[in-house]
Amino acid sequence: MSQIIHLTIPGAHAGRRLDQSLAELLPQHSRSRIQAWCDAGEVHLDGRPATRKTKVYGGEAVELRATPHASEQAHVAEAIVLEVIHEDDDILVVNKPPGLVTHPGAGNWSGTLLNALLHHCPQLARLPRAGIIHRLDKDTSGLLVVAKTPEAQTRLTRDLQARTVKRVYWAMALGRIGAKEGVIDAPIGRHPVQRTRMAVVAGGKSAVTHYRVLRQYAAAAWVECRLETGRTHQIRVHLAHIGHPLLGDPLYATHRQTPVRFHRQALHARLLALAHPRTGNEIGWEAPPPDDFRDLLAQMEGRDAT
Repeated sequence: MSQIIHLTIPGAHAGRRLDQSLAELLPQHSRSRIQAWCDAGEVHLDGRPATRKTKVYGGEAVELRATPHASEQAHVAEAIVLEVIHEDDDILVVNKPPGLVTHPGAGNWSGTLLNALLHHCPQLARLPRAGIIHRLDKDTSGLLVVAKTPEAQTRLTRDLQARTVKRVYWAMALGRIGAKEGVIDAPIGRHPVQRTRMAVVAGGKSAVTHYRVLRQYAAAAWVECRLETGRTHQIRVHLAHIGHPLLGDPLYATHRQTPVRFHRQALHARLLALAHPRTGNEIGWEAPPPDDFRDLLAQMEGRDAT
């Protein structure tokens, strides 16, 4: 909600730009935020709109509508439909659809899984990241676990670090993969030049992916991947590293010819298994791929399976 601020420009500020004067008078707000309010027409001097460069003379009455930045309203509940696979007093497991961002961030301050979780379970507002233990990329579908208590969050986080949480994905990788199965053990870090991408880099964080070819097609392979670690874009980076980026991947398959068109990276988190944080009993879930992935498999099967 916007706050209306009223103040008067001191005579000592005569000759200054308006944004300079306001930055001193309102030290709780950054100068960039004040400039944004000026640019948005939220600042009036003596009843008239003023720009950031307006020169002040002292004595002017200021009315400023301090509209919060979207990032300040990111952690709010939103009535977004969730497919809840399992829920008890300690955890819940959801099947995330493709296109849903996991956490609010630049360009996506609302409409995320976190916002949906806060609506579904308001108590999650008391937990860091609303209890989300691990994330899936926006266009990756599938299973994701959320802790509902601090104790569950601590236990599940430790289990992830100990590599005891089982996560299995289905992917469609480009090209013919020679080995029916294998292990990709290659460290992942930020790409040294293209900062929006990850890459296999010396000095990166340890990353291990186990893969198995479920079905080889003429120009692509249906692959099952099991994560031993959980680095950002891990499966996408690792498969691209061995020459088989994911079909439809906008970051790692941009220069590859594809057998069929697919609007996102072909990746689905289909199986999740873990020790329940309260009982310690092993529990697991499977989620069938969404319609677009099933249609993709049917297309590939109808072409030239070998």
